[in-house]
Amino acid sequence: MDDATRTRIEAAAFRRLQQHLMQDRPDVQNIDLMNMAGFCRNCLSRWMQEAAAEEGIEMSKEEARAAFYGMPYDDWKAQHQTEAGPEKQAAFEKAFAANVDPDKG
Repeated sequence: MDDATRTRIEAAAFRRLQQHLMQDRPDVQNIDLMNMAGFCRNCLSRWMQEAAAEEGIEMSKEEARAAFYGMPYDDWKAQHQTEAGPEKQAAFEKAFAANVDPDKG
């Protein structure tokens, strides 16, 4: 497989993951994703921001989140995010520390 084809396939897989998380399963909370998988929607938006930077494109955290979420992040939270209990919050702190660079959180 040539590089261009591989890149198109990877991009299509990413778009499908984004659709799954944003449209098919918006009920799945970021905190649950982070606690179970070590990443969440915010991580994916940060990875987009980092990829843009590698291409010489400046993208703020807010711009990256809006690009991934398809709306401002505060709007997403208001529509979909629920309050997490103390156990989930404690598990999140551990998962975040283990999986996310504290300088990039």
